[in-house]
Amino acid sequence: MSTVEEIRNNRIEKLKNIESSGNSAYPIETKRTHEIKQVLESFNKLVEVAEEVVLVGRIRTIRSHGALTFLDFEDGTAKFQALFAKDKIGADSYDFFIENFDIGDFIEIKGTLFETKRQEKTIQVTGYKILSKSLRPLPEKWHGLKDIEERYRKRYLDLLFSEESKNKFIIRSNFIKELRDFLSDNGFLEVETPILQLQYGGARAKPFKTHINAMDLDVFLRISPELYLKRLLVGGFEKVFEIGKCFRNEGVDKFHNPDFTMIEFYWAYADYKQLMKFTEEMFCAVLNKVMGTTKLKYLDNEINFEGPFERIEFFALLEKYTNIKYEDLNEESLRKKAIELGVEVPEGADKPNIADEIYKKFCRPKIIQPCFVIHHPYGFQPLAKGLDEHKLASFQLVIAGAEVINAFSELNNPLEQGERLRNQEKLFASGFEEAQRSDEDFVEALEYGMPPAAGFGMGIDRIISMITDSGSLREIILFPIMRNKEEKEEKPKEI
Repeated sequence: MSTVEEIRNNRIEKLKNIESSGNSAYPIETKRTHEIKQVLESFNKLVEVAEEVVLVGRIRTIRSHGALTFLDFEDGTAKFQALFAKDKIGADSYDFFIENFDIGDFIEIKGTLFETKRQEKTIQVTGYKILSKSLRPLPEKWHGLKDIEERYRKRYLDLLFSEESKNKFIIRSNFIKELRDFLSDNGFLEVETPILQLQYGGARAKPFKTHINAMDLDVFLRISPELYLKRLLVGGFEKVFEIGKCFRNEGVDKFHNPDFTMIEFYWAYADYKQLMKFTEEMFCAVLNKVMGTTKLKYLDNEINFEGPFERIEFFALLEKYTNIKYEDLNEESLRKKAIELGVEVPEGADKPNIADEIYKKFCRPKIIQPCFVIHHPYGFQPLAKGLDEHKLASFQLVIAGAEVINAFSELNNPLEQGERLRNQEKLFASGFEEAQRSDEDFVEALEYGMPPAAGFGMGIDRIISMITDSGSLREIILFPIMRNKEEKEEKPKEI
């Protein structure tokens, strides 16, 4: 058996042979006339007129039988079979192919179409050329299922060998497209806001910090686009949305990744109740287009996205699963109760955030079907409008024990907003690292007047993991961040 390095060296020699024959092993152009999918769709017509076609793709299998060689090759649309016959292309050309081409190479094939006795659609090769010489052999057996980290590190191989994995990313792309179309059709304008920000805000999270050398300026990677999107409401736009990357310097688990894709939209003159109805309509429309159904399997549960979704009060959930009556306890009593229940309370957390930690451990995991958890404690979301002195005009969409959407009627009173953000600064100073920071420029923008509005935020990765029945965000992020692979001395691998 040959080692990978021996095979690589052998292929480099083949590359030199190709180059010495006067052909580039990596030519600039190809004269492709059809995608394979087009050939399959128009096969009978192309055979009837005996039209010569030029196809391209990666060689996946080679089967030689004396003077005949069959190979399967595929482009990005489908797979096809080619027949190399020595008497059709000449002995020298035939032998050159056998001696210098390998599985994994990209090839251009010219020829006419026919059907074999076994009714396999095939191209009879009359000419060919190399498009890209591969130097490393494709694995005979992709062990990605056994070594999950290897699948993430070498996603390119995972996509080559796993149709299921490839399909997940097609679903992801289609979902984002349909989501974008749905919002555009409903009058929303897509915009872009800064990723590098002087002050991070719009969410409860720890940021990544970096430095702009040209300006000698410390900046943060955004944790949310919220505060800039609201500035656009001040500026006269009524419906805006953004789909883009956000960054939070937090733990990594099946529902969290340091960089992730977020959609946020803001809707002037709407409230959180209208937003719940709109959310139901959005899921129904988008999922029917992307998946053909609103009933999907996720982790052994059938999730029904049809709507209307159940609506449950945050305080009712807390009392149901922990017997805690939020309004009857002060902050210190609630903290003691949380400790008794074995809940880890972040340093500096105030009463609303302590309640949230209890809810996340004891209540949220009980919710399987899509459910709007409404009216979080006043003070929990410093950017949300209060419904009364105890509750926010807010909701979270929870599915299978995970928060998918966070939304609320937006606070547009600049005096109250300024006071709330100053209180958040006190929390931050007391050690609560996830507290929101004060942004005086944002508060000043509010003083020019922001219309009443509803705001919506959803993690794209999280919802895609659910609709594709994936156990982790890393399954549906093409290239998730990974630790450096430990260097180990190994004897050369044989294949």
